[in-house]
Amino acid sequence: MKAKEEAIQAGREIAIGKGQKILHILNTGLKNYGIFFAFFITCVIMTILTPVFITPRNIFNIIRQVSMIGIIAIGMTFVILSAEIDLSVGSMVAFTGVIAAGLQVYNGCSTFIATLVPLLLATLLGIGMGVVITKTNVHSFVVTLGMLSIARGLGLIYSGGYPISGLNPSFRFIGGGMIGPVPVPVIIYLGVIIVGYFILSQTTFGKYVYAIGGNREAARLSGIPVNFYRTIVFGICSFSAGIAGIILASRVNSGQPTAGLGWELDVIASVIIGGTSLFGGRGGIIGTVIGSLFLGVLRNGLNLLGVSPFYQQVFIGLLIIIAVILDKFRR
Repeated sequence: MKAKEEAIQAGREIAIGKGQKILHILNTGLKNYGIFFAFFITCVIMTILTPVFITPRNIFNIIRQVSMIGIIAIGMTFVILSAEIDLSVGSMVAFTGVIAAGLQVYNGCSTFIATLVPLLLATLLGIGMGVVITKTNVHSFVVTLGMLSIARGLGLIYSGGYPISGLNPSFRFIGGGMIGPVPVPVIIYLGVIIVGYFILSQTTFGKYVYAIGGNREAARLSGIPVNFYRTIVFGICSFSAGIAGIILASRVNSGQPTAGLGWELDVIASVIIGGTSLFGGRGGIIGTVIGSLFLGVLRNGLNLLGVSPFYQQVFIGLLIIIAVILDKFRR
């Protein structure tokens, strides 16, 4: 009788152990691959609801639309991994686009100069934000919120509040050209993804960014120049916003001081939904890319289904809140 009870108990323990193992596997899978699963399911649902969604033309259209938000999101990944935030990216898009257009129309500059100068200015503004944040210990939320207004204001002052049109044909190729069947913005996006992934996963710089986001004080005590790297990530983020600003101005053939309004929402959503922790130290480029594509697919599918953009904004906001709550529970 006793042997029978022991056998039953052993069987229960084995069953419990198997159940815990299955739960552990499911939990790990959701943590690491949840966004991939959600992206796949969304694509399947959109294909069923609207067959136009899966056509090659629409797929290229999605990637082209995603490219600008996606490029900025790569830069934002560096900032959020280091446990910071940058709210100025939308205004930086408008600022660089206006400067690029003005250099061509007002000053007759070449495409090279009209591209290089705005990117340098955007990077310097980003580094300036980083210096203020690290030297004054003011939270990045406050400083970048101020830069959101400053960059937008500088763009309005330079342009007089009006779009600057009539850009060089060679400049327009950046946002509207094709290399074979592939749009140029998509090629630029792929290049930014590769560079961003390499830096974060294969360089000392990337390791330090993760370390600073994971535990800033421990990173400082281990000899990492924390403030230097915190400053540089803001320069990287502003540089990526500058690239997007150049592409947008090229695509619409004008520099518009009102461009990029609300883009910071989609950029941050792409990073957070892609699995990068808002608290820093965990995440990566691949997740950000999937997060950007996920939002692009969602918006495109909802547009094809005739859903109002107003409802889409509500839905994106809810996604951000849910993603942050899930991240908090994971921590």
